Amino acid sequence: MANEQRAAAHAAGGGLDRRDFLRGAMAAAVAGTGAALSSHARAQAQPEGARTPGREFLISGGHVLSMDRNVGDLPEGDVHVRDGTIVAVGRKLSAPGVQVIDARGMIVMPGFVDAHSHLWNAFLRGSVRGDDPLRGYFPTTNRAAPLCTPDDAFHSVRFGLMQELLSGVTCLNNFSHNTRSVAHADAEIRAALDVGARTRFSYGTPGRGERLDLAGVKATLAKWGRADPRLRLGVNLQLPTPAVLKAGGSDETFVGEVRASKELGLPISLHYGDTAHGLVGLMDRSNLLGPDILMIHTQGFTAAERELMVKKQVQFSMSPAIEIPYSTVRNGYIQFAELEALGASLSLSVDASSALATGDFFTVMRALLWAHKQRADVDRKLEPRRIVEIATLGGAKVLGMDDIIGSLSAGKQADIILVRKRDINMAPVIDPYYSLVYSGMPANVDTVMVGGRVLLQGGRHATLDVQEVADLAARAGSKMHERLEGIISNSKENLGDLNRKG
Repeated sequence: MANEQRAAAHAAGGGLDRRDFLRGAMAAAVAGTGAALSSHARAQAQPEGARTPGREFLISGGHVLSMDRNVGDLPEGDVHVRDGTIVAVGRKLSAPGVQVIDARGMIVMPGFVDAHSHLWNAFLRGSVRGDDPLRGYFPTTNRAAPLCTPDDAFHSVRFGLMQELLSGVTCLNNFSHNTRSVAHADAEIRAALDVGARTRFSYGTPGRGERLDLAGVKATLAKWGRADPRLRLGVNLQLPTPAVLKAGGSDETFVGEVRASKELGLPISLHYGDTAHGLVGLMDRSNLLGPDILMIHTQGFTAAERELMVKKQVQFSMSPAIEIPYSTVRNGYIQFAELEALGASLSLSVDASSALATGDFFTVMRALLWAHKQRADVDRKLEPRRIVEIATLGGAKVLGMDDIIGSLSAGKQADIILVRKRDINMAPVIDPYYSLVYSGMPANVDTVMVGGRVLLQGGRHATLDVQEVADLAARAGSKMHERLEGIISNSKENLGDLNRKG
């Protein structure tokens, strides 16, 4: 009966219903991903009888949130996609003969952008116990870091990315602060391409207190710099010691790493925190501040530092779901209100799904709302639309990708998500922004596309065997957990040192 209904709909309207479209698009996603996918993944992704769709389609009748002020919001809008690029966004678009996806009852919007996530340790989720002094995030990851193999990193990155895809994240800055070798970098990059998400791989240091392997960065850039349009490269750096920063001195190694990264054209991600006071002044004295700097964790800045960084067009990312429970007491409140008033370039990030115990980006959006609303010293008004804008176009901007993603605009890549409005936790949707921020959950995300490739359909992964990915990550995580418990039992570690931020 279902087949007869779909055939009748096709004959009457000349198009495909959403189920047929996504079945065919799933096969196209596999074909588009190419050699990065394993043969097992290809077998899982192509069901018997799957149809290969054309390279052009129309998402029709959805509640379009374009995040493009020239396009606006369209309660019944269409998005025309060809060869992975958005051709047009509007009402009742004419696209004769193209395949149609029926998006009625759906919010159609750009995917979320996670501006900072440590995917290498996602597989440690079962081992991390909040901020416990023995088994908390920092003691656990600092013990695990030197034990992590390229295979561990590969399985962890796939695991973490597939979690985030479920909540509509289509682009992510992989802040790899355990890049122990070029092989580790290769593993993390291959994992991201295997999943099919859009990423920036930010090459880091081989552990706490180590310096950047510039030769490794160059080798990775030579191998991967032009390998795939979904991949961009950057770096993340260890900061000067607190003693140097407190004394107002300089760190020639750090300054040299920043300058070398800039010469290679690589954007730089930096953690800010309780041990980083004085960093802004050091960077300003060395003329290092600029739009290629992403400052992560907007806590502890002075008014003068905020004004200087905004003037220099520094980018910022907030991780409120982590910052509220972990670092507010140590680093102070999240300075969203102050930076927003200055017109700063702002974004949101998961930070570490192992510490948060979830990769849910809806929780991250709500956490920003909660963090802002609990303050009594600022104007607490914050519209949900602004939060969604920060989560999409804002993230694209801080990663230097707002020319290709972040909004549904003609000429941009089709990084698109469809969110069901009729689900019991969402309905009735009057203001879609309000519903997304206050009520949205990963379970409401129906479809995720990156560059027009369908990675999620009907809320399920469409290109990889999710159970296989989860099992392999869980196996690696359980094995690592046993080793970590052995270290705790048999050693006399300095727990204060292990609790230092890595």
